[in-house]
Parts: sequence; C-alpha cells; structure tokens
Amino acid sequence: MFAAFMKTAMSAIIYEVLDMGTCITDREGNLASSGAGIPAFVGVLDKAVQRIIELNGEPGEIRAGDIFATNDPFYGGVTHLNDVVLAMPVFVDGRPIAWTANIAHWNDVGGMVPGSISNDAREIFQEGLRIPAVKLVSEGAPIKSVVEIMKCNSRLPDYLEGDMWAGIAAARVGERRVLEPVAKYGVETFVTALDLFMDYGEQVSLRALGTLPKGTYTLAEKQDSGTVYTATVEIRDDEFVVDLRDNPDQDYGPNNASRDGTVVAAQMIFMNITDKHHAANAGHLRPLKVLTRPGSVFDPKPPAAFATYYEVEIRLYDLLWRCLAPHLGDRLPAGSFASICGTFIGGRHPDTGRHFTIVEPQVGGWGGSHAKDGNSAVFSGFHGDTFNCPAEVAEARYGLYVEKLALDDVDGGEGERRGGKGIVLEYRVRSDECFFTCAYTRNRYRPWPLHGGLEGSPNYAEVIRADGSVEQHAVVTALEVNEGDVIRIHTGSGGGYGDPRRRPRGLVLDDLRNGYVTPERAAAVYGLDDRRARE
Repeated sequence: MFAAFMKTAMSAIIYEVLDMGTCITDREGNLASSGAGIPAFVGVLDKAVQRIIELNGEPGEIRAGDIFATNDPFYGGVTHLNDVVLAMPVFVDGRPIAWTANIAHWNDVGGMVPGSISNDAREIFQEGLRIPAVKLVSEGAPIKSVVEIMKCNSRLPDYLEGDMWAGIAAARVGERRVLEPVAKYGVETFVTALDLFMDYGEQVSLRALGTLPKGTYTLAEKQDSGTVYTATVEIRDDEFVVDLRDNPDQDYGPNNASRDGTVVAAQMIFMNITDKHHAANAGHLRPLKVLTRPGSVFDPKPPAAFATYYEVEIRLYDLLWRCLAPHLGDRLPAGSFASICGTFIGGRHPDTGRHFTIVEPQVGGWGGSHAKDGNSAVFSGFHGDTFNCPAEVAEARYGLYVEKLALDDVDGGEGERRGGKGIVLEYRVRSDECFFTCAYTRNRYRPWPLHGGLEGSPNYAEVIRADGSVEQHAVVTALEVNEGDVIRIHTGSGGGYGDPRRRPRGLVLDDLRNGYVTPERAAAVYGLDDRRARE
C-alpha cells in the first residue's frame, strides 16, 4: 500500500517527503498493521475508520468496492482539512473482515489562503472544503459529483485528483493483498489471527509497563504564545493514564488538536517508552487511557479551527516527553527542536505561469542522550520515518531556487553529550506576488536540556528582501514575497545532556574542527583553555 501510494502520487510532499500513512484494520476499525511514514498518521487511521463505520453503518450502506473519504476532525478526519483519509472495506462472501486505509497531505483544499493553512483562521469553515466521511467510490465506480466538488474547491485541482487516485490505488492494493491470505488459510483463520494478534500486543505493553517506575508525574510548561499546557501522567502496573483536563479553553484561532489527535500524541510517547519493535496495534494501546475536557484546546467543540493542529500535538508530545524523562532513567534524551516547522510558499511559477505551492516540513536537531550526541538534521518524533524534499526536486517543481542547505552552526545544546544541529535553508523567490506562511514553535522557549546540559537554539525564519532589509518570523500568514527575496529558515539544535565540563576533550576538539563550536564558546561552556581552543 505504502509503495503504491509513493510511486503514483502527484505531489512531492507525498512521493518525496512521504507525508502520508497506510494501515490495515480489523472489521471494527481496530489498528492491525501499518506502513512507514508519519507515526501520527498511523494513529489517525483506525479512528477515522471507526467514525466512517459509525456514520455510514446503516444496513447495505457499506458495500464491497466502496471507498470513503474524510478530512474533517469532527467527522473522523482527526488532523486538519489538508490531510485526506481514504478507507475501503474488505469483504469476503458478503461479510466485512477488514479495512484498508490511507492518509496524505493534499497541497490545497481551498479556504481563505493558498495552501489552506492560515494562522488567522477563526473557524473550520475558513480552512477549506470539509469532506464529512462520505462515499467517494461506490462498488468500484467513482462518484463523479463528489470528485468534481473536491476539484472545484482546490487551487490545484490536477494535483488533488492525482493524489486522490494514488490513495484509491493504495486502498485497492491493500484489499487485494488482504484477500490473498484469506484465500490461502480461510476467513475464520484470518479473523481469529487478527484477534489473537491484538491480544499479543496487549501482553507486550503490559510486560513493558511492569518495568517502568510507578507513580504520578505532572509538568506545566509555558508555550511561545504565553499559554500554559499541563500534563499529568500516572503509571500503574496495568494502565498508563494521561490526564489533560487541566488545560486552557479551545483556541480562538487554529491552534487546536482534536480529541482523537490528542490521543495520537499520547499513543506515540506510550510506544516510545513501552515497546518500539514488536506489536504496534490496537491491542498494544489498550492500557493507555487519555482524559480530556470537552471545549479545551485538546478536545475542542465546533466550529474550532485546526490548521496548525500539528504544532499543538507536537507541543503535547514534547510536554509528555519532558514530564517523564527525568523519571525514566536513561530511556529518553533531552528535548529536540520539537516543531514541524511547516513551511508554505507559493505563487505564479515564472516558467509555466501556473500556480505552485510548496509544502515543506523541516528537519532539525535532537537532544543528547546518556549514550551519544543528538542526531542532526532529522525530522521530529511526530514526523517519523520521512525525508526532506531534495533541492533538485524543489527547484524542478516549484518557482524557487534552493540556494543553501547546511547544518546551522549556532551556539546552544552543549553538554556532556551535545544536542544535534538544526539546519539553515535558503529559498530564493523567482517571481513577484508570491506568499510565505509558517507556524514554528520552540522559538521563544528553546529545546530543554537534561542533567545539567544547556538548552538548544530556536526555530525561526528570516525574510531577506531584495533591498537588504531583514524580517524575522516564527508565525506569519501569506506574507508577500517577491522576486529576489530570500526566505532563510533556521531550525533548532537539540538540548544538551549532562554537564558540559564533563564532555571528553577529544569530542570538544572534534566539535572545534567541525565548526560546531567557536573557541570562545568552547572556553566558556566546556572549560577548555582559550589559547588551546584557538590553537
């Protein structure tokens, strides 16, 4: 399923970045198996399938060959309107035995700004076309009216249609491959095996819970906006409880995470600290319990907006990580750059005259751990097994030049094990009246250290105008940029782990040779003799 989607998608955000997810569920929508891609997307799909079943569960409404679509968090979409879920039931002898499903980011689904992501949205109606868990394909035949409504609401209808057909292909490949073991072993064996696999997953997580320190842990953390998020985690022998009820009311803008999306953030940290190699299925997640308050930022009511949900969820994911890290020995590293750093640039392509929109999450630095320095220039834990868009592809597909992509050698993140480095990336705009949108967090409050390390560096973007003036942004919507302007992106270094003065001198010298630290900084934080550092 994953390979079929990757090979046939129209948009580079899917076929290069792999901003997508695929899965198989059982007949009731419980996660059985998943492909690669974004961990947060894997956790979305079972919830979407369950909601589709709930909303279309009348007798005879769900039939073999059907494919359903949803993107609305109030109708099983879980994330935001750009992320479209396609789900297909698998039937044997008139009986549903499983579902195949996928999700991917579509470049434009309408709304008040190109790219459909606006920090100024106040309700979901402003963010684009809402697809409320409706049938897209009926018994194998596309429903033309639904397809045309979707295309008509996009500024990039050909990309939308191409990515839609890639998702349909992936769902159908999944159906075909599910039916192969059914034909070989029989439907009863298949269904029983799914049930037993879920039970095995639960056993794995319960064994892992037994190795964790029992207790209740609470952390409140101020966000860049000034809002305070609070999490309480209780670890028991048979249950892992995340209590998020003591949190602010839902955001007036798009900084909200749906209840299902909130659960996904908790599921990711639960997987990180229980078992990351065996059974990532619904059974494994049975011991997890998430408590939220309706009407809050982690469980909003209609018509809440969700465009930048991803920064809310990664803030929660990082909050849970930070809450638990001091209590779990050496299981977790220090804080990372911990932002999607979603970057949206678009306008008229100077060569073709057509509209283009680049959708680019960014890589950054991870925190140091007890064992080694943090990774440099990789995606956040939220974004997972994905890749940056190559400069050659970006230049070929979009109206931009990629002038620089390098590690950002700024101060921050020093420790016995230092944090990994973020990047500096420069896009030069090639036509007038283009736009730039971003919503970066970990800008004001930097990646956190552990055990005496130093905090990392911030995430931010600069717009360097053709006249030489410079503007700095962490959050901006549809800022006009013109030919010759440069958009320079900085992602953060991770936090340091341990007292910097305990860092082995050989590693400090390596950092000096590689340009990761200046002689003056090495003298100040590592205690290295200033003269020797310069030499």
